Amino acid sequence: MASPRSIGFGAPGSEDPESVGAYRLESVLGSGGMGVVHLATSPSGMRLAVKIVHAQHAADPEFRARFRQEVSAARRVSGAFTASVVDADPAADRPWMATVHIPGPTLAERVKDSGPLSATDVRRLGAGLAEALRDIHRAGVVHRDLKPSNVLLAADGPRVIDFGISRPYDSDLRTETGKLIGTPPFMAPEQFQRPREVGPAADVFAMGAVLVHAATGRGPFDSESPYIVAYQVVHNEPDLAGVPDDLVPVLRGCLSKDPGERPTPDELMTALRSAAYGPEASIPTQQFRNPVRGDRAGATGAAGSGPAAGSVETHRSDRPRFDDARPGDPPGRTPAARRARWALAALVLAGVLGGAVVAVQAMPDGTGAVAASEESDATGTPAGPQFRPWQTRLTPGGKDGGEDRTAFCSAGSGDGALYCSAPGVAIARLDAVSGKVMWSVPGAGGQSLSDDYAPAAAGGRVLARAPGGPLRAYDPASGGQVWSADVSAYSGVRPAGAAVLLTTADGHVTALDSATGKELWRKPLGGARAQWVVAGDGAAAYVVTPGTDGGSTSVAAVDPVTGSVRWQARTDGRLRPVAARANAVFLLATDPSGFTSAVVRVDTTTHTARRTRLAAPLDQAQAGVDGDTVYLFGAGGTLVAADTARGNEAWRLDTGLARASRPVASGGQLYLTGADGRLLVFDARKGALAGQTNPRMNAGRYTFTPALPAPLAIGGRVYASAPDGSVFGVDPGDVGNW
Repeated sequence: MASPRSIGFGAPGSEDPESVGAYRLESVLGSGGMGVVHLATSPSGMRLAVKIVHAQHAADPEFRARFRQEVSAARRVSGAFTASVVDADPAADRPWMATVHIPGPTLAERVKDSGPLSATDVRRLGAGLAEALRDIHRAGVVHRDLKPSNVLLAADGPRVIDFGISRPYDSDLRTETGKLIGTPPFMAPEQFQRPREVGPAADVFAMGAVLVHAATGRGPFDSESPYIVAYQVVHNEPDLAGVPDDLVPVLRGCLSKDPGERPTPDELMTALRSAAYGPEASIPTQQFRNPVRGDRAGATGAAGSGPAAGSVETHRSDRPRFDDARPGDPPGRTPAARRARWALAALVLAGVLGGAVVAVQAMPDGTGAVAASEESDATGTPAGPQFRPWQTRLTPGGKDGGEDRTAFCSAGSGDGALYCSAPGVAIARLDAVSGKVMWSVPGAGGQSLSDDYAPAAAGGRVLARAPGGPLRAYDPASGGQVWSADVSAYSGVRPAGAAVLLTTADGHVTALDSATGKELWRKPLGGARAQWVVAGDGAAAYVVTPGTDGGSTSVAAVDPVTGSVRWQARTDGRLRPVAARANAVFLLATDPSGFTSAVVRVDTTTHTARRTRLAAPLDQAQAGVDGDTVYLFGAGGTLVAADTARGNEAWRLDTGLARASRPVASGGQLYLTGADGRLLVFDARKGALAGQTNPRMNAGRYTFTPALPAPLAIGGRVYASAPDGSVFGVDPGDVGNW
């Protein structure tokens, strides 16, 4: 028998126990942000999977309540398509749960190792998942985190595992206001917009996304940024390229934005039965008693199929059948969604046909007057004595708050200006001292450049792109357009100082001169899996390419102007870049499920790598860099300072934020933008909250902001934007008066 392994759970030096309850632990099967799963053996020789929570979470009463809920949910749904619970102790010093061990890889591992499944295997997987969801929902549980890493491929069919964030219908533990729980590429729109109202239809949406991943190796809404993914889930149509033709209408129905338009698990079982049982088989309509309502419901949604109290309606007798849809036709949408699409189209058309420079009047909201002073020093840095906190709203608010109004801004190149993009505003220049709008170009702002939606100053120009439109370069002084380029064939647009790098999905790169738009060079670099990051001064770009086996990553320095490769190094692990400085490139070691376990610093002179392990993994981590310290924010609210010079965590803090922006450090302080529009400041050395502004939230029903802009720290001032459409500047030395 293998000897027990030790894993760090919290403080350095903590160790796994050799056994829990009556079960001897043998080896580690997997690790996540909440705990570690061990292979274990019972006294009778039964093989088990034992989940033990991290010590740091064991002291959290809310986490203990959620773990008790997980145990309860897993016990309720134990059946043919889940891992049966054998034993558990939620009250232990380190809470644990033991389930039957099911040999087999997860779907995430299978696709990563062997590529997409065959069409027949995808249909069989779908039939099994549909049956699993039927049983889970019949037990009165919503899983809420169905994803490839939570689907085990056993020899006799799939199993759904990990009910850590599931919610029984009759649970007293509810999702707190504004809390987002789940994995963005596999979350339904209502999980972002109305997290307290998530019902069984959200699991059907996730199943559709899982099957797209199984069929193509990617999700229907893919991006490096979880916030861009969230925007696509809420607003965009799914990408079903590569899905077998006969499954397109089925999966399109699963991925409908409207929960009521999605098929039920019974309907999915019927549609997929031929793959699982052969063309002659039939599956009778399942009649069962809903554990909450006590009525009987079937696949057709007959009498008694109305929604449970407090839940989203998931079945309507008058909705169109998903199997009546044509492959090219998306399912029906609500009038509000149709109006939003037409409004967006009108904005794009205005941006393309108009292109005129117009003045936009700032709209103060009464919470802070725009400062009258416009003075700055000779370098364009805001002059201290003349600066007053200000707020400017680029887009007006509305009673319904139906559309996101968040502005994304970047700093100019020493010209004392902010350049912003927002819905209805393709680009605007704001004076950094007063907040005054100097000029503005109307249009549909918000297409991603680099890792942000903001315009970017490069080569003496300001670059911006409207959704689906060309890349445009503007004169920073007048706002006049200097050049434009069709970039529709490229998947990435990344400003890099004197050049703009355009990348394709297959790894080809074209560089344009930032000042003129003329082509500088064109060549293949990095391959299809490559990611790019640019040094802060734009003098170098780095292409980061994971190895095909996932065991190593290549980092290459590229001259943006010539395309020549200056140096190349290879380091261990599956890494993604987050920032580059003159002396180092910083990367995160991230597993296929999105958990970050370490920060890697590659020295640009010696080309050697230094790895700093985190005490516990972070889910969907975002990072900012200050010197040799990398600050990470993980989904769920954990903020970490990783000291790459010393190779350890400097501190770790639970912020209580459900979502926040990328951290930004400056002058010994660390800044985050919260999902409700708050700007928060922390002591960067101690990890303690130092202050925060009031929320600036859109007042309507749809208050979810798909992407959160990071604050800007420039010239001793801090600037941020919020979901109500405002851009504001504050003095970091006067936190008490924010």
